[in-house]
Amino acid sequence: MQDVFWRSLLLTLAVHFSGKKFENSEMFGQYPLQVNGFKDLHECLEAAMIEGEIESLHSENCAKSGQEHWFTELPPVLTFELSRFEFNQALGRPEKIHNKLEFPSLLYMDRYMDRNRDITRIKREEIRRLKEHLTLLQQRLERYLSYGSGPKRFPLADVLQYAMEFATSKPVCTSPVENIDTSGPPGGTAAPQQQTPRQGSCQVVCSPQQRVAVHKPFTQSRLPPDLPMHPAPRHITEEELRVLEGCLQRWRTEVENDTRDLQASISRIHRTMELMYSDKSMMQVPYRLHAVLVHEGQANAGHYWAYIHDPHHRCWMKYNDVSVTKSSWEELVRDSFGGYRNASAYCLMYINGKKPFLIEEEFDKETGQALSGLDKLPADLKEYVMEDNQLFDKELEEWDAMQARKARQETPATVTPHTGTERLSVEILERTLLMQFADRNLGFDERCRSVMKVARAKLDLINPDELNMEEYEMWHQDYRNFRETTIFLMIGLELFQKRSYVEALRYLVYCYQYNKELLSKGLYRGHDEELIAHYRRECLLKLNEHAASLFESGDESEVNTGLGIMNELVVPCLPLLLADEAEERDMAAVEDMRNRWCSYLGQEMESHLQEKLTDFLPKLLDCSTEVRSFHDPPKLPSYSTLELCERFGRVMASLSRTPADGR
Repeated sequence: MQDVFWRSLLLTLAVHFSGKKFENSEMFGQYPLQVNGFKDLHECLEAAMIEGEIESLHSENCAKSGQEHWFTELPPVLTFELSRFEFNQALGRPEKIHNKLEFPSLLYMDRYMDRNRDITRIKREEIRRLKEHLTLLQQRLERYLSYGSGPKRFPLADVLQYAMEFATSKPVCTSPVENIDTSGPPGGTAAPQQQTPRQGSCQVVCSPQQRVAVHKPFTQSRLPPDLPMHPAPRHITEEELRVLEGCLQRWRTEVENDTRDLQASISRIHRTMELMYSDKSMMQVPYRLHAVLVHEGQANAGHYWAYIHDPHHRCWMKYNDVSVTKSSWEELVRDSFGGYRNASAYCLMYINGKKPFLIEEEFDKETGQALSGLDKLPADLKEYVMEDNQLFDKELEEWDAMQARKARQETPATVTPHTGTERLSVEILERTLLMQFADRNLGFDERCRSVMKVARAKLDLINPDELNMEEYEMWHQDYRNFRETTIFLMIGLELFQKRSYVEALRYLVYCYQYNKELLSKGLYRGHDEELIAHYRRECLLKLNEHAASLFESGDESEVNTGLGIMNELVVPCLPLLLADEAEERDMAAVEDMRNRWCSYLGQEMESHLQEKLTDFLPKLLDCSTEVRSFHDPPKLPSYSTLELCERFGRVMASLSRTPADGR
C-alpha cells in the first residue's frame, strides 16, 4: 500500500537571503493544491511547485529568497487534494470555493520532474515572456473594445458606425419638439408652426394648425408615429456628408483590422503556451484519471459521491450512496469542474499510464486465462480464505443435521396437511366475502339486494365453530385497512385538485405507507402504488416551490413560513422518497428540491437570510434514510359503502381527464 500511494519523493531547492542554496527531500502522499485564483490543474501545480519570491525584512540590500519543488519519484497512484475551503473573516466561519477548475483526463507530469529541471526552467521563462507580451496586447485590445473617457464605454468600431448612422439620417422636422402636442386649456389651439427646409435634403411642411388634446397621464409625452426614431443632423451639405462618410468608413475599416490582428496575435500566444510542453520529451510520464471525489453543498454540510473509471467497459461509474450507475465524461465534467452549481471535485486520483497492471486483470502464466476470485489473491491470503470457507461449510453441515433431527422428533399431530390448511383458508375467505355481500349498505341496487339475500342465507348455514376465528378476524382487519387506505387516497386526491397541497400531503403520505403494507401481503391487496407515489411527489414539489418563493420575497414572516413548510412537511418526507427500492423519479425530485435551495448559496442576500439558509441546508442535504417523526394521521370521517364508492369514482374519473404530467 505504501509503495502504491506513498512511493514519491519531493525535492525542495531554495535560495536563502544570504545567497546560500540548500536542498531537502521528503516523502508525500496526497498532494494539496490551492484552487482559488487558478483555472486549471496545471496552473495549480505550477503555483505549488514554484513559491513566490520573498523580500528579506532584515537585510538592507533587499535580497530575495525563493523555493522550487521538483518530483524525483512519483507513486503509481497520484492523489491531488483540492483545497476548496477558506475562512471568511467577516462572517467568522469557513466557506466553500465554488470557482471552476478544469482538469484533464490525461495528465503529463514531465514538467514537474527533477530530471527535466533545466528544460522546464527555459520553458517557464519563455511562458513568462509570452504572458507579459500577452498582457500588453490585451490592454491594447481593451482600448478598442471599451472606448471612451466617461463611465460608459463602447467598442470603437460601433462608435464609428453610430456616427455614420447619425450623419446619414434624414430629419423630418428642424426641431425635435415640433409636431408634439403640449398641454393647454381644453378646446385651445396651438400657434401655427413653420419649418425651415433643410439644405441638401428633403423638404417636409408640417401641419399649420393642430388641435391640442386633453392631457392624459402616461400618454401625453408619446411621440407621433410619423416622427423619426433616431435623431439626425439639421444642417449638412452633400460635400460635408461625402467627406465625413469616407473618413468614418476608412477609420472603421482600420479599427476592425487592428482588432482582428490583436485577437489573432492573442490567440497565437495562447496556442503557443498551450503547446509549450507538447513535444515528445515532455510527454513521457503520463497519468490517467481514475477516480474523482465530488462534494455538493457548503463548508459545514453537503453530499458526497464518486466517479470511478471502469477500464474493462471503458466508461465512468457513479457511486452515489447505495446506487451505482453508468455515467459519462460529460456528466463528470458538469459535476466536478465547479462554477456551474454547488458541486465540485475535492480529490483527484491519477494512475500511471505506463503501469497497466494496476487496473488490468491478471492472467495465468500457463493457461493464459484471466484470473478471478481466489486465484487473484496472494498465496498466504488465498490459503487463509480457503481454510475459513472450509470451517463455514462444516458449520452448515452441522446446522442442516441438527434441523433434520428436530424435524424427525416432532410428533405427526403437529404436522397439518397442506390440503387442510388450504381448505380452512378458503372457508375463511368465503365467510369474509359473504359478510361483505350481506352488508345492508348494498341495498341501493336491485342486483345487490339479490346477492345480499343469498349471502345472508349462506351465512346462516355456516357454523362459527368450523372456522379459525383469528384468521377470520385478520381478513376483517385487512378489509378495514383497505377502506381506510381508500379514504386517505380519495381525500388526498380531492385536496390536491383543490391545490390544498399541505393538507393533501398528509393524507397521501399515510395512504402510501398503509398501501405499502397491504401490497406486502399480496400484489392485488391495495391500490396502484405508482399513482400514489406520483401525487405524493407532486405535492412535495409544489410545496418546495411555494416555500422557495416565500424565501425569495425577503419578508421576515414569509421567510419563516417558507422554512416552516420545509422543516415540518418537506424535509421529514425526503427519507420516504429515498428509502430502499426508491423510484428514479422520486430520487430526481429530491435532487431538484435540493438544487433549488443550494442555488441560493452563490447569490447576494441579507445576513439574517444567509444565516437562516445556513442553518436549514444541513437538514435538507442530510442523506440519511431514517424516517423521522411526522404529523399524526388525520382523523377519517365515516362513509357508507355507497357514498365511498361514488366519491372515489368521481375522483378517479376526474383524474382520467387530467394530464398525467409525465406519470
